[in-house]
Amino acid sequence: MEVFNSARKILVTCNKRLAPYLQEEVEQLGFTITRSFSTGVELSGTLNDCIVLNLNLRTASQVLYSLKDFHASAPDVLYRELLEIAWEELIDFAGYFSITSNVNNEHIRTPLFANVKVKDAIVDRIRSRKNVRPDSGPLTNKTVVHLYWKDNQAEVFIDSSGEVISKHGYRKLPGKAPMLEALAAGTILASKWDGKSSFVNPMCGSGTVAIEAALMATHKSPGFFRMNYGFMHILEYDEQVFFSERRKLKDQAKKELDFKIIASDISEEAIDIARKNAKTAGVEHLIDFQVCDFADTEIPAGNGVVMFNPEYGERLGVHAKLEATYKRIGDFMKQKCKGYYGYIFTGNPDLAKKIGLKAARRIEFYNGKLDCRLLEYELYEGTRREGD
Repeated sequence: MEVFNSARKILVTCNKRLAPYLQEEVEQLGFTITRSFSTGVELSGTLNDCIVLNLNLRTASQVLYSLKDFHASAPDVLYRELLEIAWEELIDFAGYFSITSNVNNEHIRTPLFANVKVKDAIVDRIRSRKNVRPDSGPLTNKTVVHLYWKDNQAEVFIDSSGEVISKHGYRKLPGKAPMLEALAAGTILASKWDGKSSFVNPMCGSGTVAIEAALMATHKSPGFFRMNYGFMHILEYDEQVFFSERRKLKDQAKKELDFKIIASDISEEAIDIARKNAKTAGVEHLIDFQVCDFADTEIPAGNGVVMFNPEYGERLGVHAKLEATYKRIGDFMKQKCKGYYGYIFTGNPDLAKKIGLKAARRIEFYNGKLDCRLLEYELYEGTRREGD
C-alpha cells in the first residue's frame, strides 16, 4: 500500500480554541484547508506531507493520515472492514503497534473494546499473509493506528505523530503548573506581537511562554527537538525525506535577535528551571532572565508585548492575596508599559476585574478543561481604568 506519495485526507488536530491559529500555521506552510472544525483542520496530502506538518506546527496535537472510511453498524462489521486493509504493507510483522480511538457508538460501552477489534483485525490480517504477528500494546512511540467511530460512520488513520506534538520536547523540567507548549504558542499567535519587537514575560514560571516567543522569533520549529515520530515506523519510510526537511529547519533558523526577550520571576528556582529549559531549546542566549518581583521587570524602550500568566486562585484561601496581585499587575502595565500591548492569561474572571484596565479584546482559550481568556490591553498614554 503506497502511502508516502499518495494523497489522502489528513486531519490535523489541536486542543479546543486553537484551531484558528493552527489553520493559519498550516496555510503558511503552503497547504490548502478543505475544512475547519473546533479541534482541528482537514486537508489533502501524502504521508510525506505529514512529515512536514509534524516538524513545523506549533499548535497541533496529532497529524492523522486517513486509510479508509466506511459504514460500521456493529463491532463485527468494523472488524470485517479493517480486515480488508493491507496492514502487512504498512506494519512490520516484527514491529510494534498501538491503537488509539475516539468512539461514540451504541454497541460500544468502552473504547477499549473497539481498540481490541482493531488490533484483532490487524493481527489476523498480517498473520494470514506472513504467518507471524507483530507485538501490540499501549505505548505510542512506534506505529500508532487511530480509530474514529461515531454512530455508524467509522474511519481509520495512521497517526503519523505517534506521541502528541503539542508537547515540544524541550521542557525537561516542567516547574509548577506549566502551560502546555501548544497553548503558549497559541496565545502568542493570538497577540499582536510582530516577532520583531520586545517581548516581556513577567512571572514566567518554567519559561514556556518566553521560550516559545524566542523560537518563533528565530524561526525555529518545535520539530527540531524530536527524533521519533509515528511515520518513521511505517514500511517504505524514507529517512532521507525526514532529514531533508530537518535540514530546512536548521537553515531557516536565525541565531541572533536585535531586540530583547525578557523573562522574570521572583523565584530563583523557577528562573533556574526556565533557563535550563531554554538551554535545551537552544535559546538561552536570546532570553534575558531576571530574578525579581514582576513590578521590577525591565521594560525596554519602544514598543512590544508584555504577557502575564498569573495564578487563577483555584485553591481556597489565596483569592484575596491574588486580588492584590492582579491590581498590581494592572498598575504595572499602566505605569511602566506605555507603548506596549499588554496581555494577561487567566481562568478567573472575578480576578480579572481587579486589573482595573479596560480590555480591548477577550480571546477565548481552554487550559485543559478550564475556560480561560487572554485579555488584551492597549497601553497607550493615558490608559483609562474601567469605570473612569
